Amino acid sequence: MPETWSAVGSALVTFIFFWDMFRRYCPPEIRSYFEKCTARLSGFLNPNIQVSIHEYTGNHLRPHEAYSIVDAYLSSNSINAKRLKAEMAKENDNKLMLSMDEYEETTDVFNGVQVTWISGKVSPPPRTGGFSYYPEPERRFYKLKFHKCYKKMMTEEYLEHVIRKGREIQARNRQRKLYTNGHSKSYWSHIVFEHPARFATLAMEPEKKEEIVEDLLTFTKSKDYYARIGKAWKRGYLLYGPPGTGKSTMIAAMANLLDYDVYDLELTSVKDNTELRKLLTETTTKSIIVIEDIDCSLDLTGQRKKKEEKPAQENPEKVEKKSSRKEKEESGSMVTLSGLLNFIDGLWSACAGERLIVFTTNYVDKLDPALTRRGRMDKHIELSYCKYEGFKVLAKNYLELDGHPLFQTIEELIQEVEITPADVAENLMPKSAKEGPEQCLQNLICILKETKNRKCREDKDAETNDDAETIEDAAAVLDTHAM
Repeated sequence: MPETWSAVGSALVTFIFFWDMFRRYCPPEIRSYFEKCTARLSGFLNPNIQVSIHEYTGNHLRPHEAYSIVDAYLSSNSINAKRLKAEMAKENDNKLMLSMDEYEETTDVFNGVQVTWISGKVSPPPRTGGFSYYPEPERRFYKLKFHKCYKKMMTEEYLEHVIRKGREIQARNRQRKLYTNGHSKSYWSHIVFEHPARFATLAMEPEKKEEIVEDLLTFTKSKDYYARIGKAWKRGYLLYGPPGTGKSTMIAAMANLLDYDVYDLELTSVKDNTELRKLLTETTTKSIIVIEDIDCSLDLTGQRKKKEEKPAQENPEKVEKKSSRKEKEESGSMVTLSGLLNFIDGLWSACAGERLIVFTTNYVDKLDPALTRRGRMDKHIELSYCKYEGFKVLAKNYLELDGHPLFQTIEELIQEVEITPADVAENLMPKSAKEGPEQCLQNLICILKETKNRKCREDKDAETNDDAETIEDAAAVLDTHAM
């Protein structure tokens, strides 16, 4: 036995020596040809096929979507692996998601055929010249191995199965985010989106809520329809109404219903149209792009202002151009209405699918018709003052009441006054542990009565002023005739 091992060791050392000599002194052409022949021979003898899926594509380290999908799929199919890595499935969640560690392998079975998944990583190539403070990350990859006789089934059926299941797992584990470009940033930063608003808790008429929900759900299922009619898969919503009527809450309810991310675009922080286009093209599918109070964001109203009387020596057109240029310089942004419209409804509107574009405003009449027309803002939703149906939703939310003897008094008062849902909610919220539901309802009744009395006084004062003006006008006419 020792003699056998000695012979094997001598043969191995001899092979390594000659192989090293061959690599050092053999001409590159012959060595390259020999390596190709060796690879062909190995491929002929090896019955397995390998499919590699890398974390990045190209030289610009662009993330490869297929890698993240496979990673999600293997997170639920790694039970055969001995070395696993644990990551949080969602932020602020106690659930861990397990997946294979580097240089580990696991098996999977599809239609009775066993396949092998192998994880690995390679170091980035060394940089030629220069120095970088940000070294490239290691490039991870997955390899799929299977017998070559199952090539058609694996490439056509199994990989499709992996992509479909992986996307389902991603959707379940997806943590929605709220993005912003505030504080003069030309890029998006984000936090976890945790707003609890739901359509069930919105203070609106049930019929109106049902109409909006149906419109949203129909949009998410209309990919093929939009492609057939030749339109980008997007939809615009214009939310308008007095302050405190729930426009921002409506946006949060939309995001929670559809499980979309939210991009809160602050136009005053965008330098120009080029930067605006860069920001908007970086938004993803399944997202809501929001511009709140668009009438106050920038000079985007587009309204043709009435020409004021100007000094005769100065051209009115020059004065208008100077005024517009001065306003833009003071705001620090050169974004124009044309630049915004080009992304909403122009060639750039199709850069990503399945997106909602939502504008909010307190004064819809101030907006340029080109901004609010159908096709850009497809659905206009008015959020007005609180009605009795909205009050009942708030009473259920805040006081857990479906009915109360005081509801009839509130119904009579709320029809006569204008009060926002925010004001109603503030008065229904208990201010101390001693306040019960009845006391909160009494507080609301007091506010409604005060609002009603104030309105009556204002109307009476207005009538008095009108009468005084009428008397003055009549007196002026009589004086004129007397003269």
